[in-house]
Amino acid sequence: MAKRQIYLDDIPLDEARAILQAALAAAGAASPLVGERVALADALGRVTAEPVRALISSPQFHCAAMDGYAVSASATASARETQALPLRLGVEAFPVNTGDPLPDGANAVIMIENVNHQTDSTILIYASAAPWQHVRLMGEDMVATETILQVNHQLRPVDLGALAGCGHQQVAVRRKPRVLIIPTGGELVPIDKKPERGQLIEYNSLILSSQIRAAGGEAQVTDIIGDDEKALRAALADALASKPDLILILSGSSAGSHDFSARTIDALGEALVHGVAVRPGHPVIIGMAAAIPVIGVPGYPVSAALTGELFIVPLIRQWLGLAMPESATIEATSTRKITSPIGDDDFVRVALAAIDGRVLATPLQRGAGVITSLVEADGLAHIPRFHEGVDRGDKLNVALYRPPSSIEGTALIMGSHDPMLDLLATHIRERSVDQRLASVNVGSLGGLIALRRGEAHLAGCHLFHPETKTYNIPFVQRYLGEDEVALVTFAQREQGLILPPGNPLGIASIADLHGLRYINRQRGAGTRVLFDHLLAQHEISADEIDGYEHEEYTHLAVAAAVADGIGDCGMGLRGAAEAMGLDFIGLTWEHFDLAIPKRHLEFAPVRTLLAVLEDDAFKRELGAQSGYRSDETGRFIDF
Repeated sequence: MAKRQIYLDDIPLDEARAILQAALAAAGAASPLVGERVALADALGRVTAEPVRALISSPQFHCAAMDGYAVSASATASARETQALPLRLGVEAFPVNTGDPLPDGANAVIMIENVNHQTDSTILIYASAAPWQHVRLMGEDMVATETILQVNHQLRPVDLGALAGCGHQQVAVRRKPRVLIIPTGGELVPIDKKPERGQLIEYNSLILSSQIRAAGGEAQVTDIIGDDEKALRAALADALASKPDLILILSGSSAGSHDFSARTIDALGEALVHGVAVRPGHPVIIGMAAAIPVIGVPGYPVSAALTGELFIVPLIRQWLGLAMPESATIEATSTRKITSPIGDDDFVRVALAAIDGRVLATPLQRGAGVITSLVEADGLAHIPRFHEGVDRGDKLNVALYRPPSSIEGTALIMGSHDPMLDLLATHIRERSVDQRLASVNVGSLGGLIALRRGEAHLAGCHLFHPETKTYNIPFVQRYLGEDEVALVTFAQREQGLILPPGNPLGIASIADLHGLRYINRQRGAGTRVLFDHLLAQHEISADEIDGYEHEEYTHLAVAAAVADGIGDCGMGLRGAAEAMGLDFIGLTWEHFDLAIPKRHLEFAPVRTLLAVLEDDAFKRELGAQSGYRSDETGRFIDF
C-alpha cells in the first residue's frame, strides 16, 4: 500500500502568496509577459505591452465641423442683420460638408441654415463670422507622436477606434499566459461520457479553464491521468517540455494514498507549499519545476474554484500587467451563527436579500463538493484568520457575485424544499429581467421562524396539524401570531413512500417499515411532521424505525439515497421518486402554501410572484407535473 502523505505546512494565505512571488522572481517569471502584435479587430480585451503613440494627427487638416460655407472671417466683418453681405461662391465663399478640408485662405464656416441665396453664384450672410468658428483644427483630437494609450491598458471598443483614427492597424499587446491543466483521478470520466457507479464527471478543468480565459489567459486540458504516480510524473514532464507559463495538477493534493501531486512536483522540481490556511481549499500545493510554477489544486469543486480565485486568476492578471479588479462589496447581517476554524481564512458563500431596510446574508451549504452553492451564491463572505466565526446578527463583509441592483430585486423564500419553486422562479424571470426568486431550504418550521425574525420575504410550508386535520394555519398562528400574514396556496402535492425499482421488499404502507433502513427528513421539515403523524396512527415509535436519525434536506436527496442503496425506503414527493427512476406508493395529498407577511405584499418581486400564481399558463404547466394539482394555486386562504 502506498504511504500516506502529510502536509509540509499549513501556512497563512498571505505567506503562501509571498512564497509564490519569491519563487517567480527567482525564476525571472514575475514580470508581465512580452508583447505580440495583433490586428485591431482582434485586440478587444487585450492589454497593451507598450505605450501607443499617434502615427498621424486627427484630424490631419483643418476641416469643417458643420455643413455650410467656408469663408475668411475678416471678409465678413461688415455683415449685419439689417445689412446683408453678398459673397461670391468659389471666390469668397466655398460650399463644404462636415469633415471637408478648408480651402486655402478660409478660417471659418457659416452654417448653411444662416445663409440665403441671392443668385446662383452669390449668397447673403447676416452676421460676421468669428475666426475658427465651426472648424475642427488639425490635431484637435490627437496629434502625431502624442501618447494615446499607456502600457498595461486593457483595450476597450473606444480605444480601438482611437488607435484606428490615429493611423494604427495593429497594436502590441501582452501575450496571453498559457496554462496547462492535468486532471487526475481514477474515478473521473470526461464530460462527454456518461458516468457509471463509482465514477464522477471531471468538470474542475472546465471551471478553472473558464476562469483562466475570463482573466485573459489560454488554457489547455490534457487527458485524465489515473491513480498512477509514474503516469502523473510522465504527464508533468511532458507539460514542462511544452513550456507553458503555469501548470495545474487537479486533485491528488490532499493526504490520501492516491494523492501523488506533491511527490511528483518534488521529483521534477520543488514543492514549496503544501497546505494553506484557507477554507475551503486547504490542501493547495505551490511548487516550481524548470522555472515554471506548478499548482496542485484540491479536487473538491468549491475548493478548486476558490483556489482559482485566490491564486490562479491573480497570477494571470499579474502576467498581463493588470491589477486585480476591486470587487463590489456590501456589508450584510448574518442570519446564522457561522463557526470558523480559528487559524484559517474562511470563505463562506451566502444568499443575499434586502429585507426591511437591511441586507441579510444567509450561509449556503458549506460542503467543498457542493457546486450548486457556487451557482446559487450572491456573494462570498470572508471571515479572517483568528476569528472563531460570527454570531447571528453580526456584520459580514461580502464580495458580490451579482450587481447590487440584483439584490434589491430579489425575493427570498426560506422554508420547505419544493422542486417546482424553480418553475416559479423561471416564470418570474421571464416577466421581469431585474427580479428573481432565491430559495434557501431550511424546512417548513425553519421558514416560519425566518419570517418571525425578518430574515425572508416569504416561507414555503406544508405542516400537517393532526388535531385540526388542516395544513399550515395553526403553525402560522403559533409562530407568527403577532404579525399580519397572508397564506397563499402554491400547490397540492402527493406525498408517499419512495422505494427501489420494483419494490423488492414488498412494502405497501407505513406498517411495513419495521426492520428496514429508512431515510428521514430533517427536524422541522413538513414531511417529517407528516411521517411522525403517520407513525402515531400505526402506533409505531420512532425508536422502532432503523434510520430515523438519518436526515436529508430535500425530497431529491431522499430519493437519491434510496436509488444509491443507502436506504430501503424514504418519504417524499412522487416527482422526486420518478426523477430518480424509483417506485412510489402514494399516501396523501398535502397543501404546500406560501406564508407572506403582509408588509411584503407590495414588494415588486412578490407582486410579480403573485401574478404568476394567478396566471392560467403557469397553473397548467404546474398541474401537468407528476404528483401536483394546481386548481387552488394562487388562492388566498382565510384564517
